Amino acid sequence: MFDTLSYLTLQQYWWFLVGLLGALFVFMTFVQGGQTLLWTLGKTEAQRDLIVNALGRKWELSFTALVMFGGALFAAFPLFYATSFGGAYYVWMAILFCFIIQAVAYEYRKKPDNLFGEKTYEVFLFINGSLGIILIGTALGTLFTGGNFIVNDAHLSHWTKLTYGLEAVLSFFNIAFGFMLFFLARLLAALYFINAVDDEEIIRRARIVLKYETWIFLILFLYILGAILTMTGYGYDPATKVVTPEAYKFLHNFMALPAVTLSTILGTILLLWGIALDLFFKSDKGIWFAGIGTVLVVLSLFLILGYNHTAYYPSLADPQSSLTIENSSGSRYTLTAMAYVSLMVPFVLAYIAVVWRAMNRTKITVDEVEHDPHHY
Repeated sequence: MFDTLSYLTLQQYWWFLVGLLGALFVFMTFVQGGQTLLWTLGKTEAQRDLIVNALGRKWELSFTALVMFGGALFAAFPLFYATSFGGAYYVWMAILFCFIIQAVAYEYRKKPDNLFGEKTYEVFLFINGSLGIILIGTALGTLFTGGNFIVNDAHLSHWTKLTYGLEAVLSFFNIAFGFMLFFLARLLAALYFINAVDDEEIIRRARIVLKYETWIFLILFLYILGAILTMTGYGYDPATKVVTPEAYKFLHNFMALPAVTLSTILGTILLLWGIALDLFFKSDKGIWFAGIGTVLVVLSLFLILGYNHTAYYPSLADPQSSLTIENSSGSRYTLTAMAYVSLMVPFVLAYIAVVWRAMNRTKITVDEVEHDPHHY
């Protein structure tokens, strides 16, 4: 089946899968968003325990989604992995540190006689949910704004600035992208708590978060979308592979890819409907509409980054070093072999869905947490 596909089709297929995994990870950041709401929603120790354990059921899934996203990038587009993860070293090490302390916090927060006390590990959770997500959003923003790297003819890359990726925080677009992701994670977390937790006070406070922070997210989202539609991107000639700047490149991509445009519009509507459903109609099902909407929008952004002869990671030092899905992918043999393995993905997702439903069949309560000797 995959053996008959062209090399370009395989590259496009794998970029779609990478985008889908990235979109699923962004949905799963409701775990990190929930960690930043720990003290906002939980005013007592029992409520904070309830919140942490509601998230504890899912935190490994968010970590796994991030690892799968990075693994797919490494396998399918190794030059991007080497250039970004190896060049923008400080940023990715900071992100890794934020996720290491998350694992430590869930493991040791409730250990008897732990050295630092619960509060320290709750601070770790907040750092992971705030700094970790903002940095990931900032790193994703550089896919639009570019990085300071050069790739030579031997496909070896090096960074041209001694800040090794930290200069990304000097771009307002990158920072705004990071904070947009941060507030999206908090909104998804509020929707998740309304769906998964049986505590009237926590649910009431979660709806207050939706009431006020939706506006902050919308302002950031509209700014990011407007900036993307009007910014100069980098395209390449499919015959010569020469990279050139192109005004309104991403607007042109939306126009050339109507299915992606429809996905963006539909995803935005579903996201807003999910929030409205819980906020105005007192439902607890908004997380599913908002989650599907999030996946559609993020996937669409990945597709306009890589499709239609676009450089998805522009080089600010040398435009001809910019990365595309054609010049940064693995070999045809590698992509073909992995494509067969990827047929297992729907079964994995189905298994996750079944386990998720089993864990969330009944809402978690304070009493359940207090009588669980192995709670987080």
